Amino acid sequence: MSAEFALFETAIGTCGIAWGGRGLVGVQLPEPSADETRARMERRHPGGSETSPPPDVQRAIDAIAAHLRGEEADLSIIDLDMNGVPEFHRRVYEIAREIPSGETLSYGEVATRLGEPSAAREVGQALGRNPFPIVVPCHRVLAAGGKTGGFSAPGGIATKLRLLAIEGARANGIPTLFD
Repeated sequence: MSAEFALFETAIGTCGIAWGGRGLVGVQLPEPSADETRARMERRHPGGSETSPPPDVQRAIDAIAAHLRGEEADLSIIDLDMNGVPEFHRRVYEIAREIPSGETLSYGEVATRLGEPSAAREVGQALGRNPFPIVVPCHRVLAAGGKTGGFSAPGGIATKLRLLAIEGARANGIPTLFD
């Protein structure tokens, strides 16, 4: 079954969300324009169609939009369809979802929580392939010493810092660029 998707406005731009019968299959952070976000959604979910979201997806949209406005929103209740997501990645995403808003962990700390302390690089690779940014808050995982590390979403590190600033988090022990 092909995923359906919708675009929605947020404080940081036009995001996308895709779903199937078992939950969300993808979230897209804003591209430079709504048309580019739509094109990215069409590439990520070939055969999918843009449509109005059902009530459960609309609740997820509302929660994501509220979070990006800096409001408290529980994104952990959003159902994710991880069918096809490698087992290691699933475990990484579960740990990332446990990081409270405004807090961060390092790639090494996530690896240690997995019981694989030497897997920091693999944690970073899994987060770089995260199909559910914001819902799986990969932006809350930093490099050693509080350094920002990478961020594969549109806007790169600037987007990561902006998301951390919205949450009141700090990178490298200092307020992020947008504080």
